[in-house]
Amino acid sequence: MHDENVIHGDLTTSNILLRHRPEDTEQELVFIDFGLSYISALPEDKAVDLFVLEKAFLGTHPNTDVLFEKLLKSYTATSKMSLAVITKLDEVRLRGRKRSMMG
Repeated sequence: MHDENVIHGDLTTSNILLRHRPEDTEQELVFIDFGLSYISALPEDKAVDLFVLEKAFLGTHPNTDVLFEKLLKSYTATSKMSLAVITKLDEVRLRGRKRSMMG
């Protein structure tokens, strides 16, 4: 999705489905609800998408930090722009922490 410059805009676990087709051996992730989506090539926008997903994992599904780390490893291995996006994600995380500390 990000390699096609599609930003979901509301990337939460509520907007991800697991689909298992009988002919496939593995389940696949399916993203739904693109009502807030837009097109952007900016690593910042992609990083914010991932940050929102990380917050959804940690806030809604306790003890899933390992699962989110696996997701990031997969993202890094498959996305063409992963280095820039992950670097931006670290910056977004820092801004998010400062915001939560300041109230």
